Amino acid sequence: MEKLYDSPTGCCPPFDPDLWNEKEVTFDNRLFVKDRVRSFLHIPLNFGKVMVRNIEKIAAAGAVPPEPLMLSDENSLWGADIYIAVTKDVPDAEMATVSGTFLTKVFEGPFKNIRNWIGEMKQFVESKEKQLGKMYFFYTTCPACAKYYGKNYVVILAQI
Repeated sequence: MEKLYDSPTGCCPPFDPDLWNEKEVTFDNRLFVKDRVRSFLHIPLNFGKVMVRNIEKIAAAGAVPPEPLMLSDENSLWGADIYIAVTKDVPDAEMATVSGTFLTKVFEGPFKNIRNWIGEMKQFVESKEKQLGKMYFFYTTCPACAKYYGKNYVVILAQI
């Protein structure tokens, strides 16, 4: 697979949590490639394969955005919809748009903490006197890059 971003790993670029922590972000028909990952109790089974397949299509179409953004909608114990940001339509891929205003919060640590992070996110939204809608998870790096950088950042985007 070709190198998409300038990074020391040749894969995921370093993530700056300050750009995403406790922000309000609005998407207006933000364009994504949409796919589905199979899971067992929210543990992804074919995530790498799905990502490689889609990244190859996105690169071939010249649709790689300047900064990576991949959202996961953990809508089932048995699978999740993933949304990979793109700059234009990608042939032979399911396209989707996401619109809305979101509060964001950055978390760092092992994925086993996700239940606690969700609770913290709910409290954060309530502290802003907003109503919580759908939540998306932005996994900022793959496991190998998280190990390389020594940080496993996850951004939760809560629609308000």
